[in-house]
Amino acid sequence: MTYHPERTRQLIFIALLCAQGVIIGLLERMIPFPFAFAPGAKLGLANLITIISLFTMSIPDSFLLMLLRLTLTTLLGGTLSTFMYSGAGALLSWAGMLAIKQLGERRVSMIGISAAGGILHNVGQLLIASLIAQSWTVMLYLPILSFMGILAGIAVGIAANFLFAHIDTLRRLRFDRQKRSTP
Repeated sequence: MTYHPERTRQLIFIALLCAQGVIIGLLERMIPFPFAFAPGAKLGLANLITIISLFTMSIPDSFLLMLLRLTLTTLLGGTLSTFMYSGAGALLSWAGMLAIKQLGERRVSMIGISAAGGILHNVGQLLIASLIAQSWTVMLYLPILSFMGILAGIAVGIAANFLFAHIDTLRRLRFDRQKRSTP
């Protein structure tokens, strides 16, 4: 077996971000959400890890991180239903943010990508709820959740911008990733 130090570093980075995402996700579950008009809404702070992965990792590594974080968070404090809801939301959010990111930073900012991810996460969850309820009327909740998703996405995007501006390692990883992906 051949030792690849660069791949080892990447796997360690995935593990560190995954651990941070799981901890953020578990802590966020303990925070009571003050908006009674939007039951089930949450801040989505763990999405910060997804944003960081989209700007510092390859697509397969970012996807792996998202799956690991989802699985571990569910195993440590979730149920099958939370796995289904979170999984649909996370997958749709990740894919949508990845697609929007491809438009380039001149067209859409990290904050915009994050806000879109917040909305798409809610869409994914409501699609699962509609399938379970066998009714599309569940989607009537989408405007309220979208508003909350936009606000949470903006907050997470601002936090991500702050981290990339103030943490040298993230700034370097982002720059290295951009250099490798530019032909």
